[in-house]
Amino acid sequence: MMQQYLMLKAQAAGSLLFYRMGDFFELFFEDAKQAAAILDIALTTRGEHGGEPVPMCGVPVHSAESYLARLIRAGKRVAIAEQVETPEEAKRRGGSKALVKRDIVRFVTAGTLTEEALLNPRAANRLVAICEVRDRIGIASCDVSTGAMLLEECAVDGLATALARLDASEIVCPEGFAGEAARDAIERPTAEFDSTEGERRLKSLHGLATLDGLGNFTRAMLGAAGGLVAYLDHAGRGKLPLLLPPEIRTSDGGLAMDAATRASLEILVAQDGGRAGSLVACIDRCASGAGARLLAEDLAAPLTERRAIEDRLACVAHFQRDPLLRSDLRALLRGLPDIGRALGRIVAERGSPRDLGQIRDGLREAARIRELLEGSADRPALLDRAMERLSGQDELIDLLARALIASPPTERGSGGYVADGYDADLDELRGIAGNARKAIAAMEARYREETDTASLKIKHNNVLGYFIEVPAKHADKLMAADSGFTHRQTMAGAVRFNSVRLHEEATRIAEAGAQALACEERHFEELVAAVGDRREALAALAGALARIDVAAGLAERAVEGDWCRPEMTDEPVLDITGGRHPVVEEALARSGERFVANDCCLEADDRLWLIGGPNMGGKSTFLRQNALIVLLAQAGCFVPATSARIGIADRLFSRVGAADNLARGRSTFMVEMVETAAILTQATERSFVILDEVGRGTSTYDGMALAWAVVEAVHETLKSRCLFATHYHELSRLADTCDALSLHHVRAQEWKGELVLLHELAGGAADKSYGLAVARLAGVPPAVVKRAKAVLAKLEKGRDETGGLAAGLGELPLFAAASAAIEDAPPADGLAERLADLEIDALSPREALDLLYEWKREAAQRES
Repeated sequence: MMQQYLMLKAQAAGSLLFYRMGDFFELFFEDAKQAAAILDIALTTRGEHGGEPVPMCGVPVHSAESYLARLIRAGKRVAIAEQVETPEEAKRRGGSKALVKRDIVRFVTAGTLTEEALLNPRAANRLVAICEVRDRIGIASCDVSTGAMLLEECAVDGLATALARLDASEIVCPEGFAGEAARDAIERPTAEFDSTEGERRLKSLHGLATLDGLGNFTRAMLGAAGGLVAYLDHAGRGKLPLLLPPEIRTSDGGLAMDAATRASLEILVAQDGGRAGSLVACIDRCASGAGARLLAEDLAAPLTERRAIEDRLACVAHFQRDPLLRSDLRALLRGLPDIGRALGRIVAERGSPRDLGQIRDGLREAARIRELLEGSADRPALLDRAMERLSGQDELIDLLARALIASPPTERGSGGYVADGYDADLDELRGIAGNARKAIAAMEARYREETDTASLKIKHNNVLGYFIEVPAKHADKLMAADSGFTHRQTMAGAVRFNSVRLHEEATRIAEAGAQALACEERHFEELVAAVGDRREALAALAGALARIDVAAGLAERAVEGDWCRPEMTDEPVLDITGGRHPVVEEALARSGERFVANDCCLEADDRLWLIGGPNMGGKSTFLRQNALIVLLAQAGCFVPATSARIGIADRLFSRVGAADNLARGRSTFMVEMVETAAILTQATERSFVILDEVGRGTSTYDGMALAWAVVEAVHETLKSRCLFATHYHELSRLADTCDALSLHHVRAQEWKGELVLLHELAGGAADKSYGLAVARLAGVPPAVVKRAKAVLAKLEKGRDETGGLAAGLGELPLFAAASAAIEDAPPADGLAERLADLEIDALSPREALDLLYEWKREAAQRES
């Protein structure tokens, strides 16, 4: 057995090996140690190998999916080694001691999952393959659970951005592929990424003589497609999942965002790594998992083609205007099974009767949805196109309705899922089995009467089959030679017998049951084939339902939040009235607070706003909310504003906040500069850029110089629409030389020594940063705040003495006089500090008297 295990382990290629032994999957050696630690199960031993005990652990086959899910989440891959013959077949092949044959039937990896229990119903699960052909990167991606496949091409330096958009669960690449973006990819043989072989695989997969009808695929795309299909073939051990004809994504097909921008805006994932607090969680009102997945795709890849954006917006507006239609539609959508993923399991030969039932029920609901929508007037073109895909499946609905019971089971081994009346022969077999059971019940009653044994019973188990059992004290009656009973087994308190009549009836039951199961299995395969023959039409139907669900959900969110339909234009403008940050507004609403809306108007002659004001005043929120409004609009969503006129952007950049990336040897400042460099080298006149506190990660003068230069570059070279937040008040002088730059600030007031943050945006430069007031709000000890105030006064005096900021960057003040003044400043009076910090009301009379004596002693010592 261990030799067989080691042979299979060698084939597992770095995966944990689930070795089937009866009702358990067993793991041995290092696999067992790793799995036991991850799964928190007992680690034992079995026999010896090389003189050492063999570590072992195991999981039950019937609950293996939950254990697989935990291993996959931990970053492991698993090879499933099943028994490919029965023990009886093994005995016939090699005698009583023959080992049952086992083989790896599947590799379970993060990107190849189809099981319902292993997938997040509201998130796509993408596998991506990449390869390089003549300095171009081909990218093939697919969601194996639904079969959707996409091919695209990019420059080498665009790979990181593309992978950030796809958010793959697993990436495969050729051996030796170089690139920081794919450092975690799984390497596969280079031959699998050959473009000619990729073309052949796609033709064979879809039964085509040429791929011209699918699109103009480049050699890099075909190479990546070949690698992806080869990996799926390897993972499925020759059984490919559902793969729909590939679609091409052009390089200008969407709003480009790099990984830093996506992380900064928290589009699909919040800063803590979860979905809660992200943009998608805030706006997702989809009634189905498929709709939620499509919404996430829309947000990850917003559009840049105006007509396509308007088509989506028109669909949302249609449902927004008709609350009764929207309510009825969403009620139907909530009962909709996940047709796409059920179809994926069926085509991958991992389907069940329940999956067939989901296809049937989903098609029925689709027909009802189409009927409902046909009653609505003035339908937009996108909705009409979606509705066209919801028809044409009446024949399949009828077939599945006649063939299946109302609620088919997940397992098909026990049968019972084919409906009565569908097959007369099956009904007859079931009748034989049923009548035989009635005959056994009658036989039991007759045997009780004949033997005068009321406790006689006819039972069944998997070892003996049917048998007669009586208490031991009545066994003599049946032991007699002429009794007609044959002794089979003696138990502690009972004796078991057989009879000719019982054997005949048991044989009839077994034969009829086996024939019925075989008949149901044939029907299952026929139904699977019928569904598979319609795979592309069913996938298109599932996609249409998801698109309708997205539109209805966005309409619901728009009504709920009083969002508006944005006016889209090709002009370089961003004119938003009453804009809000959707996630922050939702969080404030939960605590009963109101979000303060702000306007933003960027135009050709006022395209760069320099924004100052205190920390916590709302600068970063203002920057992000405008970026999110652009993103939402280009994804086809209504936006959180009173009105919005948005010029379509080609790229969106967000450099708001940064953190160390120690694993890659980058400090906070290095990360900030890398992100800023990406903006300065990639942004165009059509881009929208938000920048927050550029230069704050280094010395004051280095940072100010960098911020100054970056503002000038954005204004003079990039000419992008840009919101630039800063605490460097000196940058306000740039308004004198940059014609398209204007000054703004978030308002704050000090009232009775306390800072009041108004979260309102106003024109003009900020008068100060209120940093000390914010520090006090944050709980910095009063003594430290007071000392900082003294230092600040010296700094400001020194700046005034140098004459302020000169017109050019080369004459920036160095505050030398102020620095010297700080060094000469006397230390704070210790007694005064303690008086300022003293909580008088908290003192007892005795404590107050003790303090007076202590201060008197200190005063006397200073005088002496």
